[in-house]
Amino acid sequence: MAPDCEFLLATDADGKSTLTLSGVLTIASVGTLDHAMRRENPQFSDLDIAGLEELDTAGAWLVWRLARDAGAQVVGASEKAERLMSAVKCCSGDAPIAPPRAPPLFRIVETVGLVMIGLWRGSGAILSFLGALISALGNVIRHPSRIRWTALVRQTELVGVDALAIVGLMSFLVGVVIAQQGAVQLQQFGAEIYTVNLTGRISLRELGVLMTAIMVAGRSGSAFAAQIGTMKLTEEIDAMRTIGVSPMEALVLPRVMAAVVMMPLLGLYSALIAIVGGATISAFTLDIPFFNFLARVQEVVPLIDLWVGLIKGPVFGLIVAMTGCYQGMQVKGSSEEVGLRTTQAVVQAIFAVIVIDAFFAVFFSEVGWI
Repeated sequence: MAPDCEFLLATDADGKSTLTLSGVLTIASVGTLDHAMRRENPQFSDLDIAGLEELDTAGAWLVWRLARDAGAQVVGASEKAERLMSAVKCCSGDAPIAPPRAPPLFRIVETVGLVMIGLWRGSGAILSFLGALISALGNVIRHPSRIRWTALVRQTELVGVDALAIVGLMSFLVGVVIAQQGAVQLQQFGAEIYTVNLTGRISLRELGVLMTAIMVAGRSGSAFAAQIGTMKLTEEIDAMRTIGVSPMEALVLPRVMAAVVMMPLLGLYSALIAIVGGATISAFTLDIPFFNFLARVQEVVPLIDLWVGLIKGPVFGLIVAMTGCYQGMQVKGSSEEVGLRTTQAVVQAIFAVIVIDAFFAVFFSEVGWI
């Protein structure tokens, strides 16, 4: 523990105030004394430093500054203290501690410029990562024996099978909400029978695969980033490279392949469960028999809606898995970075999925898949 510097403010019979410093005033204790002086702001005419046992340049500068600000005289200074204070006087300046703030317009332009530079560099890094992923995929296609089947099956289980419960529950409730709210609005026009059309088409075409992608991003995408980030932090990835094992083939490719394969299946499963949820609530609120609802879905929902959802699934799986693995590979410095990168992986994956879904909506509308 650093030794302290104590101070005492005393006033004599003539009303003359003296601030007395004692102890050790070095760079280790100058911060405590400086904060105390700024907080109490004592007024004194003499600054007695005869009781200081040790003084360095940082302490000498503080003594000189206190005397200058209070207009006081330094007394009791030793020859060493006088020499140090004479030296630090020459180093003083009146420049502001912080640079002046630029006008608001310049700050806005600077902030926008930094954001655009960050986006440009980030886009380049993601494209480079995608290129490395494609190269690793090409290597395992040429040499199938290099495929990590155990890792692929394990990631398929984690991404797909273990997510069935939460995705099913979420989809069932979403289907209930869609059917119930849709029926409330359609009843105003006497068209509640079209609740079947609404629930079936929106589940197969949009919400099934979209909600599944968001769930997988929060569940598996974050896990990918945390797992790979921890391995990067503990230098396991560097060790893999040292022994000739490609991290892209051993860690990234199995996760991406598992997500690409399982996402359309999970999306279809989610859509079907949502339709079941809509049929369940319709049986209670609209007096539409459960099996009649399901039969009606087969009649009114075109097969093209099924294909739209299945086409979106692999793309969303690629985005979620690649974002999680990319953020995990960017971890460096400290364990705090793992949490930050994991958060970024989830946010970026969800944002990218929604943006790509909007592009898909426009694209399918232009080609007549509506």
